[in-house]
Amino acid sequence: MSATRRSFHTLLVANRGEIAVRIMRTARRLGLATVAVYSEADRHSPHIACADRAVCIGAAAPRESYLNIAAIVEAARASGADAVHPGYGFLAENAAFAEAVTAAGLVFVGPPAAAIRAMGNKAEAKRLMLAADMPCVPGYQGAAQDDATLLAEAGSIGFPLMVKAAAGGGGRGMRLVRDAAALPAALSSARSEAASAFGSDELILERAVIAPRHVEIQVFADTHGNVIHLGERDCSVQRRHQKVIEEAPSPAVGPVLRSRMGEAAVRAAKAISYVGAGTMEFLLDAEGSFYFMEMNTRLQVEHAVTEAITGFDLVEWQLRVAAGEPLPVTQDQVRLNGHAIEVRLTAEDVPAGFLPQGGPLLRWRPPAAGRDVRVDHALEEGGAIPTHYDSMVAKLVAHGADREEARRKLLRAVQDCALLGVPTNQGFLAACLAHPAFAGNDVHTGFVDTHMQAALQAPVPPVHVTASAALAAWGLLGGNGKPATLARAASSVVLNAAGKAWEAFLRVSADGWRVSLRQRGEDHPPVECRLRVLRADAVDGTALVECDGVAYPLVFAAEKHALHLFQSGLAWQFPLHDPRRRRDAGDADGALQAPLTARIVAVNVAEGDHVEAGQALVVLEAMKMEHTIVAPFAGVVAELPARTGGQASAGSLLARVEADVAEKEEA
Repeated sequence: MSATRRSFHTLLVANRGEIAVRIMRTARRLGLATVAVYSEADRHSPHIACADRAVCIGAAAPRESYLNIAAIVEAARASGADAVHPGYGFLAENAAFAEAVTAAGLVFVGPPAAAIRAMGNKAEAKRLMLAADMPCVPGYQGAAQDDATLLAEAGSIGFPLMVKAAAGGGGRGMRLVRDAAALPAALSSARSEAASAFGSDELILERAVIAPRHVEIQVFADTHGNVIHLGERDCSVQRRHQKVIEEAPSPAVGPVLRSRMGEAAVRAAKAISYVGAGTMEFLLDAEGSFYFMEMNTRLQVEHAVTEAITGFDLVEWQLRVAAGEPLPVTQDQVRLNGHAIEVRLTAEDVPAGFLPQGGPLLRWRPPAAGRDVRVDHALEEGGAIPTHYDSMVAKLVAHGADREEARRKLLRAVQDCALLGVPTNQGFLAACLAHPAFAGNDVHTGFVDTHMQAALQAPVPPVHVTASAALAAWGLLGGNGKPATLARAASSVVLNAAGKAWEAFLRVSADGWRVSLRQRGEDHPPVECRLRVLRADAVDGTALVECDGVAYPLVFAAEKHALHLFQSGLAWQFPLHDPRRRRDAGDADGALQAPLTARIVAVNVAEGDHVEAGQALVVLEAMKMEHTIVAPFAGVVAELPARTGGQASAGSLLARVEADVAEKEEA
């Protein structure tokens, strides 16, 4: 193995958002100049301001910018960069990109292209790991990809089984199939999503390991032949096969098992002559048996929890290894200190099935410094969250002497984290961290499905304190900073949130307002309360509001049709007018609207076609995920504005289905 020293002075980060900011932070500390790249959609992104110089590399679509190898290499040449760090996602595990960077005479901060290629395809990786005596889940990873072969192999493996994209990760192109009847549809949808996300529709099949933990080992290798591991991370709390909460070390792994898994991971890394940071991912069953799933040949999103318990800066290690330096420690010098937990804050509508969201960033208030929590982000109040990229917008990491201390710190920090303008999973994260099962370490990959169903449903209506706080914020935004302004303007107001409407009756008193609140459609007597504003800044969007003698801090903002409010650890959106129809009213008249701005990747019907209830009509792609729009009932496609390859804006009409005559008569 070559141990050539290669010094470099200017690092181009071929990525965006929080990971670009995080890499530049370490690069600056080491005295390197930095170069950012950005798409047209990211022209005002904060990661640009963190760099010494920046280069626009193309249009918003990833294929025209962050996945454009030629544009990134040219950006490095034009900016004077002599090294490239790929971050994670995008081209981080693209062997052709590593080769192009090296061919241009630049240092690639990552593993050799041969190692990326060997482990970048799940089928090839599994064949290599089996040859290296790594325990693997039984399955099929052959070259034949026709349905007949896959159906036959599935019969041999048995159900339930997993269909996985051979070329990718992050849960994309992955389907759990419980019986043979569901397999053809799963193969079709997995192929489509895999081709869109990774440029390959190759699939593998694996026996489903029921209720396992997802445990990964962080490995690091240098060009001098040294390979070590830095312990494990537990990434079992997932939704749609994508990680939500990660922690280190795993509560299910003791010293003996850690040693066995670590030795297996190091042995596998040596077998492929690996260099740099990498992660071996395993399924761990209840009996302590572990099975190789895949290797990620890059820095992981969750690397921060490993940094917290080891005290090492993994990006610094990547840069030093890329320059030809040896690893700074040996295996017996690695010590794990305490416990760390990380959550991924995403711009998603949780009750809508974690539907990615984009839009204006009206308020961004990360946890206060006293929370003792690391926050990695590239968010700026007044900016926007684009729909073209991954929905993760920030990471929060807490470190404690033990798991419970880390959990408590992180829970309080999440409840103190306000992002207004688009829906996020902030409340869902807090609910997961607070759940007795998580606190009690009853964790596996089915945790969300088993324990969090209530949190996945439509949100509960706000309590009267929240409704009262919304009234105060509304008054502050609409008047001269005094809540009485609203009371003089109108004696009653209707607030809508979470599918419920509050009728509020206000009257001015000597010390603020007297408020009477009643939920429409409820027979309960109205709730009476006293409300006053103790401190407020309408421009900054903050206030201290007292309800019945108890003061609550608020963060608030308004746009044309809605008031956004953060109070007592939760974000709320109140339309500023009575909605003319329910959220699902579109289904009643057959008008199907785009739930978010997205690219139309497939239109499966034509005008005049007869469709059945639940039939897939249009497939959208946004933030690297596919979303299928289905017929709300049996009928005929009366309108079809959607066109394959086109762009759909949020709320735009995709199709309209007219119900069958028989259904109309029954109705």
